[in-house]
Amino acid sequence: REVTSGDLRKLGYKHEENPFGNDETPRKEQFKLITDAMQCPACGVDFQCTNSTRPGYIPPEKHEIQVKLSKIEEMQKLQDKAESTEWSTDDEIEWLIQTSDSGPMEGTETPDFDAIKNIEVNEEAEKLGLDLISLSQKKIICKRCHHLQNFGTVEESLRPGWTEEPLLSQAKFRDLLRPIREKPAVIIAIVDLFDFSGSVLPELDAIAGENPVILAANKADLLPSQMGQQRAENWVRRELEYMGVQSIANIGGAVRLISSKTGFGIENMMKKARKLADEMDGDIYVVGSANAGKSTLLNYILERETRIMQKNDKSKGRMKRRAGNANAFKSAVTASPLPGTTLKFIKVEIGDGRSLYDTPGLLTEGTLTQLLTPEELKVVVPNKQVEPITFRIASGKCVLVGGLAKIEVCGDSKPFMFTFFVANNIKLHVTDVSKADGYIAKHAGGMLTPPLEPGPERMEQIGEFESHDIDIEGNGWKEAAADITLRGLGWVSVTGPGTANVRVSVPKGIGISVRPPLMPFDVWSVASKYTGGRAVRKGGKTKSGKSRKGVGRN
Repeated sequence: REVTSGDLRKLGYKHEENPFGNDETPRKEQFKLITDAMQCPACGVDFQCTNSTRPGYIPPEKHEIQVKLSKIEEMQKLQDKAESTEWSTDDEIEWLIQTSDSGPMEGTETPDFDAIKNIEVNEEAEKLGLDLISLSQKKIICKRCHHLQNFGTVEESLRPGWTEEPLLSQAKFRDLLRPIREKPAVIIAIVDLFDFSGSVLPELDAIAGENPVILAANKADLLPSQMGQQRAENWVRRELEYMGVQSIANIGGAVRLISSKTGFGIENMMKKARKLADEMDGDIYVVGSANAGKSTLLNYILERETRIMQKNDKSKGRMKRRAGNANAFKSAVTASPLPGTTLKFIKVEIGDGRSLYDTPGLLTEGTLTQLLTPEELKVVVPNKQVEPITFRIASGKCVLVGGLAKIEVCGDSKPFMFTFFVANNIKLHVTDVSKADGYIAKHAGGMLTPPLEPGPERMEQIGEFESHDIDIEGNGWKEAAADITLRGLGWVSVTGPGTANVRVSVPKGIGISVRPPLMPFDVWSVASKYTGGRAVRKGGKTKSGKSRKGVGRN
């Protein structure tokens, strides 16, 4: 027969309560997403079943199940409190409410802690008609997150900046962030390297207060490989100083280059943030503009544990994506090219009582992404390493950046080199200034994208353009003189001798700026060139020995 635990006790064996004794060797940190049955785990909004056009909607039958689950959650929380016997009056009232229909506490006025500890949660769940094992294998998310995760789209009434819905208002998001400065906290402020001026929060100093700020410059993996990391970090610091961001100088502040998609730089950044949080006895808050990559960062952190466990479990092969297991590949937190996917704080436990919070992204004024549809955002937001392309532009010529911007050289300027750092799928076209408007009217949505079809209708929705005249003093042919930033699109480096009279035309209200070049010495080595018919890279062979092809520019 099998040996039982009773047989072992008769032989003198004892159960060791603390098998590690006084060993304080740190164990591997476990990152765990904390969910609430009445909140969408993917965006943080409260569930509701009455209005499908508002955030948090789930069908009534699912909402009923979540209400029952919330009662089980409350019982579990109160059981945990019973272990410490630290009960407030509110806890006692909540316990009486939860056990008013049945259970050992019925009719009592004060909690019986022993009885509370002995409550069988599974039995209570069965009384409510819940199968906890089956429900634990399912993830209920709101209608809005379902559409974002599966189709990448959302109704305009559920998109921040496109609706009057109070739950999606910027004032609501700012109210959520305001109390952070009053508590000990480490702030991870994410900015987008490809939209730097459009992703640095104007409110960052007000949100952080005196707390340390780690500025995470995201999408570093999309920079050309020749870009030096230290040079990029120094450039970020100079730009923050120029923009008047002072909180980066708080004690413990730092700049880190990261990639929320590939994980580059994240482990070292989190180690620093965790060390600061332990020293301060506080939590970590991830803040930033909408679409900077906060939710993608959180998903990477959560999925890293799963990847490590799968790698260590030799008995299970690598799972492949198939129609029947697609949900297994879904992100825990909704991430999308659409700005403003997170609506409330999303909490992740990172061990030893510390928590990491994803926060709602704030919309920054004057950014092109606010004017674009979900399909157009997929074109504009870079998802692979950017291939810069250089054009030699003389006076009277211009470059069309899709149908969203026009860069032209005016007056008596000599020809200058313009290197475009934008997503590879954006179509660039060189033409005469006199022909530009006609070309846009004829080819927007077709040969000239974005916008996408129907081009003329989308151009009308985007609205009229306004022009900005800029004079740039060149530094010669070996060094870029300045970058012209196009908020929401990327930037253009200007190289050449003399003075360049540049006119930039963008939709009304969209911000542009001139800054010191991010890559002043790399234009010739990393850029492609335009031969008049197509763009080609400078080198003839790739690292693997294959012949280089065109960049796909128009």
